[in-house]
Amino acid sequence: MKNFHPTGNCPIRDVLSRLGDKWSMLVLITLNANGTMRFSDIHKTIEDVSQRMLTVTLRTLESDGLVERKVYAEVPPRVEYCLTDTGGTLIPHIEGLVGWALENMNIILDHRKMSR
Repeated sequence: MKNFHPTGNCPIRDVLSRLGDKWSMLVLITLNANGTMRFSDIHKTIEDVSQRMLTVTLRTLESDGLVERKVYAEVPPRVEYCLTDTGGTLIPHIEGLVGWALENMNIILDHRKMSR
């Protein structure tokens, strides 16, 4: 039997807790679709995320090595974000999940209606 205990080093729990939040996958998909972007452009693309949550999400993705943050020594400073190579390898998996969700959305919504 395969166990997924909360103690110790469980890569499944660790990675899914970071990617399973409300914004991480949207940020990754946005950067994949648009390439290198400034913070304000990401915020305009995902307009229902607060600036604070976008900042937290980008910092988390950067600390995991999925997003790169580049600061340019200009006045005012310019900051750009892009996917790292590791972040890019995650995209096909996210796209697979998105495709599955689109394929099964109506079935899931029907089941939700029936369970009310």
